[in-house]
Parts: sequence; C-alpha cells; structure tokens
Amino acid sequence: MFKFLKEKLKGAISKISRKIGEEKLAEEPIKEKPIEPAIEQIKKEKTVETEEKTKPIIKEKPIETEKIIQKETQKTKEIKEKTEPIKEKISEEKAAEEEHAEDNILEEELRELEYVKKVAIEEQAPQAGIKEEIKEQALEKKKGFFSRITEKITTTKISREKFESLFSELELILMENNVAMEVIDKIKNDLSKNLVEKPIKRTRVEEIIKESLRSSIEDLFNVDKINLIKSIKNKGEKPFVIAFFGINGSGKTTSIAKVANMLKQNKLSVVLAASDTFRAASIEQLQQHADKLGVKMIRHDYGSDPAAVAFDAIKHAKAKNADAVLIDTAGRLHSQQNLMEEMKKIMRVAKPDLKVFVGESITGNDCVEQAQSFNDAVGIDGLILAKADVDEKGGAAISVSYITKKPIMYLGVGQEYKDLKEFEPRIIVESLGL
Repeated sequence: MFKFLKEKLKGAISKISRKIGEEKLAEEPIKEKPIEPAIEQIKKEKTVETEEKTKPIIKEKPIETEKIIQKETQKTKEIKEKTEPIKEKISEEKAAEEEHAEDNILEEELRELEYVKKVAIEEQAPQAGIKEEIKEQALEKKKGFFSRITEKITTTKISREKFESLFSELELILMENNVAMEVIDKIKNDLSKNLVEKPIKRTRVEEIIKESLRSSIEDLFNVDKINLIKSIKNKGEKPFVIAFFGINGSGKTTSIAKVANMLKQNKLSVVLAASDTFRAASIEQLQQHADKLGVKMIRHDYGSDPAAVAFDAIKHAKAKNADAVLIDTAGRLHSQQNLMEEMKKIMRVAKPDLKVFVGESITGNDCVEQAQSFNDAVGIDGLILAKADVDEKGGAAISVSYITKKPIMYLGVGQEYKDLKEFEPRIIVESLGL
C-alpha cells in the first residue's frame, strides 16, 4: 500500500538531509583532525615559556612518579623567582594588588602544570599504579573540551530561504501523489517550525524530517472516530440506519456487503435496502451479496422511488427487530442535480443514523473532491476508502479526512468479505515508512 509515495518520500528526505549536511560543511571547512587532544590544547594556550618547561614532561620516557613530582616542584620555584623582580618595581599599594593577581596567574599555571603532569603520568606510565580519580579528572576535562568544539562543528541552522528551496522538491512529490494542497501547506508549516532557524545536529536532520512528517500526517486524522458496532448496540430503538453513497464504480455495493458481513460476525442482524433503482443490474448485484451472506434484502422494480425502498426496508427491520438497515443508493456525481435531489429525498424519508461516503482510494484528488461535494450536499458522517490495497500513491487516504473533517472508518483491502480493515492513522504512517 502506497509503495510509490513511500519510495519517493524516502528519496526526498535523504536528499534534503544530504544537501543540508553538504552545504554546511562547505561553509565551515573542517580540518582532517578538528579536535586536538587535551594535552596539546593546553600547551598551545600556555605561554611560550610555559610550553618549553612542560615539553620535557611529555617527551621524556616513562619514569617514576616521585622524580616527576620533584622536577615539577623545581620548575615551580623557578617561576616564582622570575616574578619577584617584577613585584619589587611596583609601588607598595599596587604591589599588594599585583601580588594577588600574580598569585592567581601562578596558581592557574600550577594547576595546568599539575594537569599536564597527571595526564603524562596516565598516558606514559599506565602500569605505575596511578589512582583512578586522576584518570577520571583528566577524562572530564577532555570531555568538556571536545563537547564545546564538536557542538560547533556538528550543528547547523536552516534559513527560511534555504528551507523554501529544499521543500520545493518534497512539495512536488506530494503533489504528484495526489496530496491535497491544504494538506501540503500544513505539512510545510509543521516542518518549518521544526527546522527553520533551529540548531540541529546534522546527523539528526533526516530523523527530524521523518518525525515532523509522521506527526503532521497523524494530526490529519485528528477527528472523532466512529465505533460502528458500539453505536448500533447502544441505540435504544432499532434499527440503526446507515445510508451509503458515492459515484458509480467506487466499490460502494461491495463495501456494503463487507459491512454487512462484519455486523453479522458481531452477532448483529442486518437488512439490505436496494435503493439503487437507477443503474442496470444493481439490484441483482446486491441480491447476490445478500444470498451469500444470508441476510434479508428489500427490493422494488427498476425505476421505482428509491426513498420508498428505504422506507419499506426500515419498516421490515422494525417488524423483525433487526439491528441495522444498510441502504444502497445510486452512484452519482455532484453535478447530476436530479440524482442529488433524489438522494436528499432518501435522507429525509430514511432519516439515517449514519451517512457514509464510499470513495475509490486510487482516484486520489478526485476522491477527495467527490467526498467534499457529497459532504456539502447531504453532510457525511464518515468515509470508507475502497481499493486501498492497490493504491500506490496514497493521496486520498492522506487528504480526505483533513479536507472533510470526517473520520475514515474503514479501508477496503481486498475482494473478500473479510477484507475490510478498521482505519488507524498508524496504517498510513507505517505504509509510508515513517
């Protein structure tokens, strides 16, 4: 289901992610080794004099801990001696302040020397019985340094202009797969909120795009669901009347038979009303389903008043205490004014508890427009999408509920009576590989 759109989306998401990553890398060239080891970084930040003094520690061959400490103590003394002449040249009042500042500098150098010493010991004398806490402190310093650098290198921001350019390709794919423009605008708006001018790790761009698409698509079906079985059982006065309508060839009659089978499986009695007295062989087609399912069907001759057939079916159901009446109406287009008026008459007479539009999923935008037209004419309550199993694009399934603000109740996924699947948003999401 929706294989074509799934593959197209997958390719577009990967391409957009790659473009974002490649462009940012071009703007910010990264050296082959962008992150220096912690010890080398410390040496660069220190003064030339301090570097010279610390080099022997790094370059020396492994020696005992005691000797390293002695040498460092001597170097510390030399640093102190060099600062003394400077202090003597400053006035008494300023000398105190300078001494305090100098002590701070000295303490910082001592701390850095001590850290270099510890790292040198850790890296050059691993067998010397160094305490575990020294290792942990060194690792923490390295970690903090690496985090600051890698954050700058691995994150990016996408401008509004760049987003528009990137989304145009995804927009074209959605249009090619019959996704309604209102839905595309919603997806675009949701995606921009998650991407534009937000610091994003390059490695998460594709993931964020998928998460946003998944959330947008799930939100398209944010309408109250209809639990048909529960609704029928909870109705105080029987029967529960359901009217089905759609255009010719949409799979309406077959869908009615599938619903009748599902109700029987749930221990509910059903009466069919052959109110399609307009199309040739329509009554015979519904009769065949009724015979196979073992349910009662009420019929009149061709050309009879469809509303009268519905009325008689409801009357029969009341007499037999049947749970539900399913009314099959003639297929029609919204432009066929006489047939639309006839359908309105059926609605007035039958007063259905539920009005269901049956559309052919593979017709894409046509299905969405038809659903909207019938909704405007009689006010539909729910939808069934037939032939969803052979729909490669999925535009109708993604769009129709959002446009009509009505829930998709079932998907037709095969030719057998059992091939009626209760709709869940996750079915669409999973079919699109999100």
